[in-house]
Amino acid sequence: MSESVTFSNALASLEEVVRQLESGEASLEEAVALYSKGMQLAQVCQEKLQVAENQVAKIIDDNGQVQAFKEE
Repeated sequence: MSESVTFSNALASLEEVVRQLESGEASLEEAVALYSKGMQLAQVCQEKLQVAENQVAKIIDDNGQVQAFKEE
């Protein structure tokens, strides 16, 4: 899932899941399924943020100087 979905799409889907859970309208079974989906989406978001953080770390050296970004 994480390869094909963008961070923005995963976050928007996660926000929708949270909205549905907070509404209290889902049955227990639906709530469990939504919670599972939400956890998967949260993991996708976390992975994408980690990749971005790693890229930023490559751009900024230990002295805080900006380096040329080299995509691997």
